[in-house]
Amino acid sequence: MRQLSLFRIPEHLSRLSEAGDPLEALSTIVDFEDFRLVLSRGLNYADGSRGGRPPYDPVLMFKVLILAAQNNVSDEKMEFLIRDRLSWMRFLGLELGDPMPDANTIRLFRERLSQGKTLNRLFQRFDHALSRAGYAPRGGQIVDATLVSAPRQRLKDAEKQAIKEGETAGSIWPDQPHKAAQKDVDARWTVKFKKGQNGHRDIAIPSYGYKSHVVIDRRYRFIRSGETTHAARHDGALLQEIVTTHNTSNAVWADSAYRSKANEEFLQQQGLSSHIHRKKPKGKPMPQHIARGNATRSRIRSCVEHVFAEQKHRMGLSIRTIGIDRAKAKITLANIAYNMKRFVFLERRRAIG
Repeated sequence: MRQLSLFRIPEHLSRLSEAGDPLEALSTIVDFEDFRLVLSRGLNYADGSRGGRPPYDPVLMFKVLILAAQNNVSDEKMEFLIRDRLSWMRFLGLELGDPMPDANTIRLFRERLSQGKTLNRLFQRFDHALSRAGYAPRGGQIVDATLVSAPRQRLKDAEKQAIKEGETAGSIWPDQPHKAAQKDVDARWTVKFKKGQNGHRDIAIPSYGYKSHVVIDRRYRFIRSGETTHAARHDGALLQEIVTTHNTSNAVWADSAYRSKANEEFLQQQGLSSHIHRKKPKGKPMPQHIARGNATRSRIRSCVEHVFAEQKHRMGLSIRTIGIDRAKAKITLANIAYNMKRFVFLERRRAIG
């Protein structure tokens, strides 16, 4: 077997650049140093006066989390891929022989960021950077939610009832701490209805996990706000928490799940114009003028489905962790990673003219 020649690595990286390395474009277009202050304040590392190995650079570790979010890679797989892929090493600013973060280091870094509101501040920091780059929220906002699957739990009826009553895993399995640590008592079951084709009835699909609620702007399709709940949480209950007021247009689009008297009054109080789908009258056919209005709204509202498709199919968004706090961290990082990918796409298109 031929030995790897270190002198040929620069040539190999040069060819990767010529082929259009997406990570090189990401590191060039996104200013990751802009996150350093937020990271430093949120992590609050010791000053090193007590000795011990110094922590990895926080910007490098944040890049690791973005890579993991864009590729839906576990921490163990990340440890391997960082060592294996030269393009990933270049993106992280690492060279062969450098110390590289292992799976436990990556996990602990994410855990530390998820404490408090550091991840939310990182999300807001990048949103401000988008506005400075000329991508301020425009054209109104679209609100929607999508289910994010999590590992299904196998529980007895008594255990299910205890979870519904709000008991913790420690109280349900007091004598089995290892089992309790592997049981997710925050995720929930829900039923998603798929429209039947050719006159067939709608299909009920049971789903288990969490729900990602987002707001995107109509003009640029960036995620501008988001929240994570268990899968059974009603979509409309989150509208007042995630809708924003700093869009250049006051229009708000959403499906019929968000239409309620309380939400309509809230939007009116905020000076926002409701373009929420109207519901079908109970026991009556849908009036034609309402159906036409809903169809017009759907042509605009469908933009958010492209965002979810990018996250769930190309980025492979799913939850492998235990508990809603870790699920929030995973989905928030996925939202930041999506916005970065979208930003790179728009900037490259702008450069072409």
